[in-house]
Amino acid sequence: MSALTRRHFLARAGVALGATALARSAFAAPARIVVIGAGFGGATCARYLRELDPTLAVTLVERERTVATCPFSNLVIAGLAGMDRIAHGFLGLRAAGVEVVHDSAVAVDAARGEVRLAGGRRLGYERLVVAPGIELRLDAVPGYDAAAVSAMPHAWQAGAQTLLLRRQLAAMPDGGVVLIAPPGEPFRCPPGPYERASLVAHYLARHKPRAKILILDAKDGFSKQALFEQGWAARYPGMIEWVAGSQGGLVERVEPARGVLVTESGFTEHRGDVVNFIPPQRAGAIAQAAGLADESGWCPVDPRDFASTRVPGVHVLGDAAQAGAMPKSGFSANSQAKICAAAIVAALRGETLPAALWTNTCYSLVAPDYGISVAAVYRVDNGTINAVPGAGGVSPLDAGADFRRREANYARAWYASISRDTWG
Repeated sequence: MSALTRRHFLARAGVALGATALARSAFAAPARIVVIGAGFGGATCARYLRELDPTLAVTLVERERTVATCPFSNLVIAGLAGMDRIAHGFLGLRAAGVEVVHDSAVAVDAARGEVRLAGGRRLGYERLVVAPGIELRLDAVPGYDAAAVSAMPHAWQAGAQTLLLRRQLAAMPDGGVVLIAPPGEPFRCPPGPYERASLVAHYLARHKPRAKILILDAKDGFSKQALFEQGWAARYPGMIEWVAGSQGGLVERVEPARGVLVTESGFTEHRGDVVNFIPPQRAGAIAQAAGLADESGWCPVDPRDFASTRVPGVHVLGDAAQAGAMPKSGFSANSQAKICAAAIVAALRGETLPAALWTNTCYSLVAPDYGISVAAVYRVDNGTINAVPGAGGVSPLDAGADFRRREANYARAWYASISRDTWG
């Protein structure tokens, strides 16, 4: 985000409200805000809370000492980048005045306004922000459990799984088969499995050109499908096959020891030399433990400020939240976090926040020099978040090589910009 854009946002979000008298006394103890999770949602919210009101005592709880992002992790899997490309530390957040605690949140006592950590520490709060990302439902598909993850990596939480899938691809023989099995919606990063197929194909085309990729999908369509399929035909003809859920793509059982995915009520087996099985998901574990999630597994929120509708004094951001039409993406989480931070500051000041607009842009790489994108603007309409008609769009079909190259460059610039905006 440019300096001009940042100044414009902060002015709109509430920094200008500093000219008014604060509801809190100048001599009162700083309001305590605890944020759980340091991804695009949590880290952004912590950072902007401090920017909007430097008097706040903001504590960010994150188990990992380095956060690895799912965006751009497909580059690592395809051998086009190292883990350092997607790894982020906390120096920028600490410099912004955020206290970073490396521990796991295990319980929330909303009545006492307290978060309990695995290490025994208890953190009091006036407001709590929960941005825990996803939890993989390892009980959703027969045969896929904690042990199966080592044989059939999901790589849907970046880190060790990313590198495991990379090693498996490097070890597979030329002429082998890669199976990719995306889940039904909703799930984190809807275009992600198809970008992954694209960049894996890029790797295979250079190093194992006789290999094939079979995508067994739980769905009958996917984000940016026409654009992806056009790119596959142009760059990887005959290498990638996609099977819709209703046409035999729905995986009903896995057999990790054999590298087999079973579809069509047990009548069809697909064997892969590498199997990337992405299971169904739900909100992260602390959201489940705190009672923030409903029977869907996701967390219902007030669409105006992402306050939980189930637990008072708590906001839920990013992948864990039910956010209407907004996809579960890093850009969505970053956009939600800024509005949430502004809403918390306004509430503490006794102010009313104007109606919000959110944005999302999702870039995908079909190849290192071939990018595609989709963008949208969102607002609250009839009690839920919906896309603003005519305010978004997708990359055009049949665009030339220069256009695709520019979009690939935009993707890299977007990642660098949002990373700085999130972690500093």
